[in-house]
Amino acid sequence: MGVMINDTMTISAAAPANPPARTPLPTAEPAREPLLREALGEALRDIRTRNRMTLRELSEIAAISPGYLSELERGRKEVSSELLASVCQGLSVSVSDVIIDAAGTMALHAARPEMAAM
Repeated sequence: MGVMINDTMTISAAAPANPPARTPLPTAEPAREPLLREALGEALRDIRTRNRMTLRELSEIAAISPGYLSELERGRKEVSSELLASVCQGLSVSVSDVIIDAAGTMALHAARPEMAAM
């Protein structure tokens, strides 16, 4: 088993006949599908920045606090249909355009695993 040489112990052992099976490395978890509120927030922020509006400018037009608008854009708060209409009006876009944009984001996310498998 072990031999003591000059106060140092050396251990000798034969290699096991059957080496232990390797544990597969964990694979990256697929990214979760974005929530509708996150996709809507992303769409609103994209439109606002394309229109070169600040958060404060849009919040004043839409009669919403800048903090709450920020929460909406980050997908932290659910937006009511009335508030969505007000924000869209401030952005000069239709609610349907924002919803289509958000749905496109969600569809792209859902299609990524299928596209990667090709």
